[in-house]
Amino acid sequence: MTISRDDVAAARDRIAGRVRRTPLLASAGDGRLWLKCEHLQHCGVFKTRGAFNRQLAGLERDEIGAAGVVVASGGNAGLAQAYAARDLGIRATVFVPETAPEVKVQRIRRYGAEVRRVGTEFAAAQQAAVAFADAEGAAFAHAYDQPEVAAGAGTLAEEVLEDEPGIDTIVVAVGGGGLYAGVAAAVRGRARVVAVEPERCPTLHRALDAGGPVDVDVSGVAADSLGARRLGDLAYAAAQAEAPVPVLVDEDAVVAARRALWEDYRIASEHGAATAYAALHSRAWTPEPGERVAVVVCGANTDPATLG
Repeated sequence: MTISRDDVAAARDRIAGRVRRTPLLASAGDGRLWLKCEHLQHCGVFKTRGAFNRQLAGLERDEIGAAGVVVASGGNAGLAQAYAARDLGIRATVFVPETAPEVKVQRIRRYGAEVRRVGTEFAAAQQAAVAFADAEGAAFAHAYDQPEVAAGAGTLAEEVLEDEPGIDTIVVAVGGGGLYAGVAAAVRGRARVVAVEPERCPTLHRALDAGGPVDVDVSGVAADSLGARRLGDLAYAAAQAEAPVPVLVDEDAVVAARRALWEDYRIASEHGAATAYAALHSRAWTPEPGERVAVVVCGANTDPATLG
């Protein structure tokens, strides 16, 4: 199961007018670093792109009925699917683990979705969402490992290369890998991808070591958004098609990068969204001399009181 640049192009046409073209912010300094400000997307997260693409494609195929859509989420995918469903007049049911941040759960409810809490990890919510789809006839929307979802995410990379055609590398955070899979499909042959994970959520690293996706233990400050237990098949296929630069960052690096984004740019990112920037800020990964780099700041669903 793979996606292509054509899939990303189709997604971009489909969601046009429903998502924001987010800004590409040039960093002060040497002129070789940009921040893709996807935290300014509707719902404060890149997943809104994939949510609209999934639901609009489902409507085109006449597969979304009275039961609407169902998704399992640590928070952000649920926000995005709920927002898109409200915009399209579709019923939405979102399964979240008990550990999902309350700030995200309340926003999901405000968008009109029904929230059901199940278990303590994403995996338990995922099982419950699949069972609900089977029992109720709802259209299942995967949080990350679904072609329409990943292709929708990849549309942000097309914007990056249009705004700055000379970009050599795009840096993304990886949890389940939907964003990585979409970006990799969009830029294949045109730019390389650096895939950054917290040490406590190493799904990509473990998959590359094992020769395929495997379950891993997840924990840490970024687990609410990057805490998928297993890398998606789409992300693994993308890594096989063109190897990324895999990078691990520790907890302190993620926390420091989040603080730096706030202090230097006044960007209020969540820890998962700061993970990509942490690779550069901590020097876990260093660009080559002259390399032009765009870092995706992918989400802002956080408690601002924790930024000080």
